[in-house]
Amino acid sequence: MKDSSLLAAFTCVLTFGMTASGADWSVFRGNAARTAYSSDTLADEVSLQWVFQSRHAPQRAWPRSDRMAFDRAFQPIVVAGKVIFGSSVDGKVTALDVVTGKILWTFATEGPIRFAPAAWKDQVLVASDDGFLYALSSATGNLLWKQRGGPNADAILGNERMISKWPARGGPVVADDIVYFAAGIWPSDGIFLYALDAKSGSVVWKNDDSGAIYMPQPHGGASAESGVSAQGYLVVSGDKLFVPTGRAVPAAFDRKTGKFLYFHLQKYGHNGGTQTMAIGDTFFNGGIGFNASSGAKVASLGGGQLAATDDGFVTANAGVLSTAKWVEVEKPDRKGKLQKTTVLQSLQNFKGVATGGGLAFAGGKLISGGSGQIDIIDVAAKRRVTTLKVKGAAEGLAIADGSLIVSTDLGAIYCFNSVKNAAPSQLAETVAAVTDKDADKDRLFAGAAEEILDHAKLNGGYCLDMGCGDGRLALELAQRSGLRIVAIDSDPASVQRARARLDAAGVLGSQVMVHLRDPQNTHLPKYFANLIVSGRSISAGKAITITPAVRRLQRPYGGMVCTGAVGQMETDVREKLAGAGDWTHQYANAGNTLNSDDQLLSGRLGMLWFRDVAFDVPQRHGRAPAPLFSDGRLIHEGINGLVCIDAYNGHELWRYDIPGVLKAYNGDELMGVAGTGGNLCLHDGSVFLRDRHRCLKIDAASGVLVNEFETPVTVDGKPGMWGYIACVDGTLFGSVADNSHVVTYRYRATTGDMKSLLTESKSLFALDATTGQLKWRYDAEESIRHNAIAIDDGHVFLIDRKQAVFDRVKKPKEKDHPAGVLLALDAKSGEQAWKITDDIYGTALAVSGRHHTLLMSYQPTSFRLDSEVGGRLGVFNSLDGKLLWEVKANYESRPMINDRTIYAQGGSWDLLSGEPKSFPFKRSYGCGILVGARDLMLFRSATLGYFDFTGEQKTENYGGIRPGCWVNALPAGGIVLVPDASAGCRCSYLNKSWMALEPNVAPAVEQ
Repeated sequence: MKDSSLLAAFTCVLTFGMTASGADWSVFRGNAARTAYSSDTLADEVSLQWVFQSRHAPQRAWPRSDRMAFDRAFQPIVVAGKVIFGSSVDGKVTALDVVTGKILWTFATEGPIRFAPAAWKDQVLVASDDGFLYALSSATGNLLWKQRGGPNADAILGNERMISKWPARGGPVVADDIVYFAAGIWPSDGIFLYALDAKSGSVVWKNDDSGAIYMPQPHGGASAESGVSAQGYLVVSGDKLFVPTGRAVPAAFDRKTGKFLYFHLQKYGHNGGTQTMAIGDTFFNGGIGFNASSGAKVASLGGGQLAATDDGFVTANAGVLSTAKWVEVEKPDRKGKLQKTTVLQSLQNFKGVATGGGLAFAGGKLISGGSGQIDIIDVAAKRRVTTLKVKGAAEGLAIADGSLIVSTDLGAIYCFNSVKNAAPSQLAETVAAVTDKDADKDRLFAGAAEEILDHAKLNGGYCLDMGCGDGRLALELAQRSGLRIVAIDSDPASVQRARARLDAAGVLGSQVMVHLRDPQNTHLPKYFANLIVSGRSISAGKAITITPAVRRLQRPYGGMVCTGAVGQMETDVREKLAGAGDWTHQYANAGNTLNSDDQLLSGRLGMLWFRDVAFDVPQRHGRAPAPLFSDGRLIHEGINGLVCIDAYNGHELWRYDIPGVLKAYNGDELMGVAGTGGNLCLHDGSVFLRDRHRCLKIDAASGVLVNEFETPVTVDGKPGMWGYIACVDGTLFGSVADNSHVVTYRYRATTGDMKSLLTESKSLFALDATTGQLKWRYDAEESIRHNAIAIDDGHVFLIDRKQAVFDRVKKPKEKDHPAGVLLALDAKSGEQAWKITDDIYGTALAVSGRHHTLLMSYQPTSFRLDSEVGGRLGVFNSLDGKLLWEVKANYESRPMINDRTIYAQGGSWDLLSGEPKSFPFKRSYGCGILVGARDLMLFRSATLGYFDFTGEQKTENYGGIRPGCWVNALPAGGIVLVPDASAGCRCSYLNKSWMALEPNVAPAVEQ
C-alpha cells in the first residue's frame, strides 16, 4: 500500500458524511459513509428505560447467507425524539417516542421493509420491497411523495413474498439534499439507481443500464452480460456513490451524474457482501479495504464488523475488538531509496467481548453487540465499563442524545440511557381493533371459507383473493389453513379496511399480503395461484367470470378458482399447461435426448419467482442428479433426501428424508452422474429412487412411501447394488452395478466416495412398477456402461462391451478399449430384437422414438474419463439396427436430440441424414452440458446461458447466479427451473437462490 493520502483520510474522520450529530442517528450506522461513528457520548452507567416488542420477529430475505445480513433486525434510526424503523414482516414503518417507547405513528407499505429509513430535515425516507421509496413526515408519518424504482407495477414472488419485480433493496442515503436509492436485484431484469431531490422527489438522474453490462464474472475466464445488482445500504464518499451488489464487492458510480465507474466482480471474485463503509478515499467491504478512486485492494482486515474511531477503526470478530490506525513510515524500495508509505498499526485488543452483531463508536467508547448482550468499552481507559443484557442477538445499534437504542433479531427494540430506572417499561406492539363488526357477515365468510377449503383440499400454497373487499374472506381462510394469501382490490378504502382487519388479527404480512391493484390488470406473476377466490363474489353471491386475466394467474396442473354464493360455489380447475414438457429422467427421458420437447419456451427470459430453500445439496463439483419436473412439481435431491417444490410459485410441498443418499457425490471428484447416470426418475405420479440395493417408490403428490423394491440379482448371497434406473410404460428398469469397476476421480479426490459412484453393471432387469415382480433379466457378456442404456420406441438399447480398465487410474499408459456389441431388447419381454457387432465404439446412447433413430456417441465433456475419446457420431434405425450414417465430428458435450436435429458444442447435424447444419453457438467458460426444449437451449456460460433457436441465435444470459457443473437448469413446464447448485463455491455471484424464469418476456415498459 503506497498511497499516503490514506493517512490524511483516517486522521480526518470527522469530515463530511462521516459522523452522526449528537442529537440524531439519522441513517443506518449514523452517517452517509456508514462508519457507525458518532460524536455523541454515552455515560459509563446506563439503565434500561423501555423495551418495545414487535408482534413479529424479522423475516430475512436470505436467512442462510452471512454475506447478506442486512435484515437480521429492524434497523432503527433516531431523529427528532423518535425511534423509527421498518418491518420486514408487515411492511409498516413505526415511530416510537424515544423517551417512553410508545407508538407515535405508523405507515403501511405493500412489501417487506428490509433497510433502515434515512432522515432528511423533517422527512423520513423508506425503501420497500414493493419497489417504492417513500418520503414521510417525521412528525406525523403522512406521505409526502413516493418514487417507484422499477419501470412499472410488475410483481413477482420473491423470498416467499409478493414483491415488485424490482424491489428497492439499495438502502437509501442522503447527501447534499439528494437522496439516493436503488431497485432491482437481478441484472438481466434491469437495475435502477436514482438520485432524487429530497424535498420534492423529482429525479435528478437515473442510471438504468448497469445491469446489462457485458463483463468478467467471478469465475476466472468467464464473461457474460450480467452487470450490477443492488442489495445493501448505499454509501456516499466524496463524489462517489457505492452500491453493494449482494454477495459481491460494491460497484462505484459518479454521485453527481450517475455514471457507472467500476465493478471489479472477477478481480475480487471471492470477496464481497452487503456491509460497506467508507472513510476518505478508502471504502471497506467484506474485511477488505479498497481505494475509492480505482477500486483496487489496499488492505486486508479480516472478517467481522468494522467501524470508524477517532484516529482509525475497530474490527469486531470472534469475541475480540481490535483497534488500529494508519501511520506513515519510510521504507526502502528495491533500490534502497526510502519512500513514504502508509501501514496499519495495531493499537489495542479487547478480548472476551460480545461480537457478531452491531458495532459502533461514540464519544470514546466502543459499543459491540452479540448474542444476548452488548459490551461497552472505554478505549482510553482500556476497560469494559458495562455489559447490557438483551434477549436475542443485538444486531442494530443507534446512539443519539445520550441514548443507546438496540434492535434484536427477535423483533425487540431496547432503549438505554443514563437515567436510573428500576422499573423499565415493557411495551408490546398493539394494533387498533376493527370497528366494523358484523356477526352476520362474519358467519357468511366463515361458511365461505369452510366451503372453499372443502373444495380445494389445500392447506398450503398461494391463494389469490381477487377483489378482497374488507378482507373478511382472507382472514377466515388464514385462520383455517396454512395458505399464503395475496389479497387485492381496486378500491383504496377497501384495501385500507382489509389491511386494518388483518393487522388486528396478527396475520398481515406473516400470512396475508394486501395490495391495491386492478383485478382486471393485476401485474401479478402468471401461474402463481393454487387457489383463486373473491371476497366480493361472496358478498355479491355471484361467481366471477374466468377471463384471460384470471386464467393467466391460475396455476396449471390443478389450480382452482372457487367463487360465488355460499352453498352454491362454482369451481374451475386448470389442467396441464398445453405445450409444456416434462423432465422425468436424468437426461430428460429414458431415451436420453436431453430435450423436454417443451413448446412454450423461447425468447427473452425473466424472473417468475425466487427464494432461498434450506436444503443441503452436494457441492457443485460432485455432479449430483438433475432436478426433475412433472405434473407441476419440481423434485430435487439433496445430501440427505428429497424435496418437492411447487414449480410455479416456489412453495415447498414435502420432504422425504434418506440420510446420506448423496453423500458420495458431495466432493470435488467431478464424476457423479456424468458416470453413474441418474439415481431417480418420475413416472405416473411416483418418484422412483435407487438407494444402495433398493429402489424406493414415493408418491409424488404427498411424499409418502408407497413401496420398496430390491434388486432381483444377488451378489454373494445379498441383493446387488442398484445401478441404472428408468421407468417407462409401467415398467421399472434397473441394473446391478459392478463394484469391482471403480473409475478414478476427474478433478481432485476430496470428500466424495468413488467406490459408491459405480458406472457399469453386469445385469439389466425389468420389474413391474406397481408390484416389483420381475419381468425379465439380461446378463451381460462383458459389461454395460450406464450411459450406454437408452429406452424408447418399445425397446431397450444397450452396448455390451469390455470395461475401459484404464479409467480406473490417473494418466494411464495404455488406453485399449475393444469395441462392443449394440443390442435392442423388447422392453416388455426382454427378447433380443436385433444385434450389431461391427465397430460399436460408443460410450453413450440416445434414442428418438418419434424418428425411429438411435444415436451412438461419446460424452467428451470437460473432466471426462479417458475412454471418452470423442470424434465420432453414428445413427442407427432403432427398429432394425441398420446404420443410417456416421461422421467424424469434433464435439465437446453430450449430444442433444431436438426433434430431427442433433446439437452439441462443436456442431449440429440432421438426425436422419447426418448432414451438417448451421449452429453458430459459442459460450464463455462453463462446465456442464447442453439441455433444451423445442425452441430454447440452456447451458452454463459464465452464468446461466440460453440460446433461442427462433431468435437471433446467439448466446444470451440471465445473470447474477452460478449454475451447476452438469444438469441444473430445466426447460420444462413452460418455464425454466433453476434450483441452486452452487454449494461449495466461493465465487461471488450476486445471488444464491432457487428460481423459476418465464419465457417471452418483453422489455419492461415504463408506466
